[in-house]
Amino acid sequence: MYNSLSYKSKQFFWLLIKLTIVFGCGFFIWKRLATNSEFHFPDFYQNLIKNDLFSIKNIFFLFIFTFLNWFLEITKWETLASFCIKTSKKNAAIQSFASLTTSLITPNRIGEYGAKALYFDKSFRKQIVGLNLIGNFYQMTITLVFGVIGFSYFAYKHNISVDYDKMSQFVLVGIVIFLVLFLFVKYFNSKNNFIKKIQVFIYKIPLKTNFKVVLISLLRFVVFSHQFYFLLKIFKVDISYIDAISAITSVYFISSIIPMLSVFDVILKGTVAIWVFSFFTIEPLVVLSVTTIMWIFNFVFPAIIGSYFVLTFKPSFVK
Repeated sequence: MYNSLSYKSKQFFWLLIKLTIVFGCGFFIWKRLATNSEFHFPDFYQNLIKNDLFSIKNIFFLFIFTFLNWFLEITKWETLASFCIKTSKKNAAIQSFASLTTSLITPNRIGEYGAKALYFDKSFRKQIVGLNLIGNFYQMTITLVFGVIGFSYFAYKHNISVDYDKMSQFVLVGIVIFLVLFLFVKYFNSKNNFIKKIQVFIYKIPLKTNFKVVLISLLRFVVFSHQFYFLLKIFKVDISYIDAISAITSVYFISSIIPMLSVFDVILKGTVAIWVFSFFTIEPLVVLSVTTIMWIFNFVFPAIIGSYFVLTFKPSFVK
């Protein structure tokens, strides 16, 4: 009798958590679209109609970009997760979409780590969190590398006052700290069991796997940055390819280093993009339209798919 009640209590508890995640995600998405003080839906919609965004050709290419973006993300996670236990692309897709939905209402998408780990046996969960961290680290590194290059060109061309001495010192200190931590974890002969486990874990990941994840991260960056560029062309923005790419990489660079709830990402990127593209005298409405469409295609639509997987997810005790 007691075990039966306990089992039902756990079922109810998990159902409550799943409903909270899904409704919370839906509420925050609606909130961002409906109550953004800088975003007026009637103007946004008229701007889309005016620029023929809903044409079959434009919608087709936007979905192709989104498909490629998420295909690469799923492939990256399949590659990483398979290091622990062989994972199919279907399972990797389910885990990726469900974790996205969960992460939207957590700071810096931290909920993604726990959500993916729950799909695996308890003995693999710490490794799964570590692998997810490695995947995100490579994606962030690609964004920062191209962001620094793009922002440097952007700042130089528009005579933006940047203290390059301090910036180079900051970057150098960051690199030194990272190398010290990496070498410490990899080579330091510690008696600490936790550090030993991390060392063993890092050593076990093949160089081929690391290289593949870096390459996929690079391709993802190329895909979503060019989706942004494609949208600029749809809205007939008069800007050269080099200027556009430098501005786009600058937007992602600046917004990626600011901690924020993922669901507010559209506001952050919109604000940063308005400032960056103001140097090219591009209307704020156009910039907000582009960042909003990017958010809808790459986060809202996948989060809707993920909501289904969150609701159908069954923890091990109810399987």
